[in-house]
Amino acid sequence: MPTPIPLFAADGLAGLLLLAAALMLPAAAGAQTPAYGGRPASVKSSGDAVIYAKPDQARIDLGVVTQAATAQAAASQNAAQSQAVLDKLRAALGSKADIKTVGYSLNPNYKYPRDGSQPTIEGYTAANTVQLTSDDLEGLGKLIDAATQGGANHVQRLQFTLKNEAVARGKALRQAAAEARGNAEAMAQALGLKLGRVIQVDQGAPEAIRPVVRQMAAVAAAPTPIESGQIEVRASVTLTIAVD
Repeated sequence: MPTPIPLFAADGLAGLLLLAAALMLPAAAGAQTPAYGGRPASVKSSGDAVIYAKPDQARIDLGVVTQAATAQAAASQNAAQSQAVLDKLRAALGSKADIKTVGYSLNPNYKYPRDGSQPTIEGYTAANTVQLTSDDLEGLGKLIDAATQGGANHVQRLQFTLKNEAVARGKALRQAAAEARGNAEAMAQALGLKLGRVIQVDQGAPEAIRPVVRQMAAVAAAPTPIESGQIEVRASVTLTIAVD
């Protein structure tokens, strides 16, 4: 007969509690707390993608800048010149004209004496900028020429865009996610692991890199040559995948 353990010789409730605690010790010793608060082992990988798309729309900022001795004269001259530009553009575009004003200013021109005395106003500058949106990319040069003939003397920006960037963004994200998955599989195979479920997906904000002409000369031989180039849509995806 086995020799009884003295620790559990006590009678009653106290003895039973001690016995239960002793029986639980092996199970507690064999259990392991998962790392990171119960999160399974995982691999983290990233993927990037660049999609090239042909632009199907353009936005042009066309400006009229005038100077005169008085504010009223500068504004009046600018209004007449700007209206002439709008008339030329509407005649060229017809019902497709998509034009809106994006900026207007009327400011004094200061003359600063070399001796540091009080500056004086020697005239005023008025500036009116409209934005033209068109899907006729081949006719952009003619539109710019029409505007400059009407009196536009600042072509401040020409930007090529996509009417619907969602398609290109979705394609870029799918390719980036596939690359991230492929990278995770390569790492798991190298370590002798097997991929499980996806724990987390992090998306980098898709970015569209558009060809932009910041500023163009207002006086140019017609027709003005314009090349649209291509738009780059970039995306990045980071995956956290369980492994075992």
